Amino acid sequence: MFSKKILNNNIPQLHLQDSVVKALQLMNDFRIEHLPIVSENVYLGFICEDDLIDVDDKNLSIETLQNDFVKASVLENTHFLNAASFAINFDTSIVPVVNIEGEYIGVISNTELLKTIGNFAGADEIGGLIVLEMKRSQFAISEISRIVESNDCTILHLNTTTDALTGLLTVTIHINKKEISSVLSTFERYDYTITYSYGIEKYASEIGSNYQNLMSYLDV
Repeated sequence: MFSKKILNNNIPQLHLQDSVVKALQLMNDFRIEHLPIVSENVYLGFICEDDLIDVDDKNLSIETLQNDFVKASVLENTHFLNAASFAINFDTSIVPVVNIEGEYIGVISNTELLKTIGNFAGADEIGGLIVLEMKRSQFAISEISRIVESNDCTILHLNTTTDALTGLLTVTIHINKKEISSVLSTFERYDYTITYSYGIEKYASEIGSNYQNLMSYLDV
């Protein structure tokens, strides 16, 4: 999905003649910490709430703070994951979007990014989760797929991250069924380390544990 498809059209833009106090009021009204600055539809950058708070005279215009403008943006036809990377790298509550000529198109809010990433990751799809930990050299997506498919399941999504301290690879697998006991057993049989799982087997485990606690209580 392109960045221009998930714009938030409700977030206002600032102009050079706007005052600092107006900018702060808009940020408070829309509960965001950054706003884009535009002049005659040309994107000039975005500014942070902290920079505005530090201004002694709040009646000054935004134009006087051009040294604080962050002139970064993403192009309208880039993938939305580029926008997510932008938000992380610049630690910003908005992602300004421009066209190839540098004209302002709009902004993406963190809320829209979160929804889009959630949909992209299949957060709204029913299924089970399995998290594996391994050395990077042990990672073989073909074998992982074969193990899942051998239990009549399908991988909906697979994501990998690396632990900065241990260097170990964390593999998160989202499968299309909640009945994951057989899949877990197969991974264990192939000596995979399972650090987390969520599915029917977890429910069954919790019910069993509660039953045992009740029996122990009645015994007393």
